[in-house]
Amino acid sequence: MLKAPLVVEFPFTRSLGPVQSAFLTGLRERTVLGVRTAGGRVLVPPVEYDPDTAAELRDLVEVAPTGTVTTWAWNPAPRRGQPLSTPFAWALVRLDGADTALLHALDAPGPDAVRTGMRVRVRWAEEREGSITDIACFEPYDGPATHEPGPHDGVFADPVTGIVAPARLDYTYAPGRAQSRYLAALAGRKTVGERCPSCRKVYVPPRGACPTCGVATEEQVEVGPGGTVTTFCIVNIKARNLDIEVPYVYAHIALDGADLALHGRIGGIPYDQVRMGLRVTPVWTEGGRYPDHYRPTGEPDADYDTYKELL
Repeated sequence: MLKAPLVVEFPFTRSLGPVQSAFLTGLRERTVLGVRTAGGRVLVPPVEYDPDTAAELRDLVEVAPTGTVTTWAWNPAPRRGQPLSTPFAWALVRLDGADTALLHALDAPGPDAVRTGMRVRVRWAEEREGSITDIACFEPYDGPATHEPGPHDGVFADPVTGIVAPARLDYTYAPGRAQSRYLAALAGRKTVGERCPSCRKVYVPPRGACPTCGVATEEQVEVGPGGTVTTFCIVNIKARNLDIEVPYVYAHIALDGADLALHGRIGGIPYDQVRMGLRVTPVWTEGGRYPDHYRPTGEPDADYDTYKELL
């Protein structure tokens, strides 16, 4: 059976409101801030709206960098990008002065050294930039709270106003029967879908079952190679590790004989000349296992009525 390792990775960029800005800037300055609700509860990490009443929250409170473990789970095999490279506990820690718990790593020699109710304190990262990783982890602590919680104006020099958080998902993909046959056909420069025995629609790429009728699909049908652009978008942001100059066009393409449009890049034509109804055909590179892109065939544009159900 076919299978392959896949990685989905992208930077997630977001701006910060006044509460999150103060919280992350405070971490950079070794200060942990929460926010007080109208009912008197102190929430750490802070949120901008009361989860009970939806009221806007702005009353910042400094809490202690010490606290109590409320629950935990042992992580025997840390993965890439996790807070510690050695086994550790994921713990919910209610900091002194807070009414809610903060999730973070707890550095401990083993699971027997961790318990609900144990006292811990923040271990600060040596280099801090205004992110949750400014807390390197928590560590066991036998002493009292290091200071009393109190109001805080949330004002710091050079506040953090935005963050870039990397997101990454590593997994192994096994395509299954229908997709395996589809990929094998592509390696032979053919595009093969599967027909539903009930509604007779041809799905490309095949799904193994008809999403409309809910019955298995077995009959293979070769489609294309030509097709019609049904909808498209112009890409103006260059993707990491993708050697394609922007702007370029990515489109939904309904191959001849298919009842489902697939995705493909359009080449061989200026981006601003791509249009709905454009007739295209696949372009294969030497040794390629799938079309590199689709280019215009030179045929007249397809009539809208021939593809309007495939938008």
